[in-house]
Amino acid sequence: MTAALLEVRDVETFYGSSQALFGMSFAVREGEFATLIGRNGMGKTTTVKSVMGQLRTRAGSVRFDGNDLRRLPSYRVAQLGLGLVPEGRQVFPNLSVRENLVATANNRARSPQPWTLDRVYVLFPRLKERERNLGANLSGGEQQMLAIGRALMTNPRLLILDEATEGLAPLIRQEIWDCLAGLKAAGQTIIVIDKNIGSLLRLADTHYIVEKGRVVWHGSSASLRAAPDLLHQYVGV
Repeated sequence: MTAALLEVRDVETFYGSSQALFGMSFAVREGEFATLIGRNGMGKTTTVKSVMGQLRTRAGSVRFDGNDLRRLPSYRVAQLGLGLVPEGRQVFPNLSVRENLVATANNRARSPQPWTLDRVYVLFPRLKERERNLGANLSGGEQQMLAIGRALMTNPRLLILDEATEGLAPLIRQEIWDCLAGLKAAGQTIIVIDKNIGSLLRLADTHYIVEKGRVVWHGSSASLRAAPDLLHQYVGV
């Protein structure tokens, strides 16, 4: 088996004096599509923030392609090749679509086929149509497309989406899932947090169920389909 691209081991993270992660551990290999699933408030977003350097961990290790991420500021984590589509999208409201996309664009990994404006516009034609619109004037679905495009323009080795389709209309949700299917087929390494379990089961290679700040189960889509009691117990579906 290949070594993990991202390896999170025994991570403990706090908000002040309140502990949120209790030995969080999981690994994602190059080209793998993995999920973090569970009820709200179980530590999924805290895990992402701990990986991205937005929260300081008090114990454990976070390694990406052999690099220790625990003491790095978030911009350095991103520069190593992690692209984040954050919960709430967080597009720049006073920048145009085009400006949002080029603001952090880079190809530090020297990808032979880097993401460019034209490639993003082919992926999401709606962004091309609204190229001069401000981020604040886009719909929720358009903002999510923009957030994904912005992350791709950094040419990440690992793309993380926190609440990939939350609050989006069904047609827009399907467009996002189609986009992720295409990225997976192209070999992009992906971690997704989302409540749409059906779509995750169709796309993902590996699932990690998170309960009270730790992983309580992990396995393939086939294994998870064969254990509906796990989804009922830990996810409520």
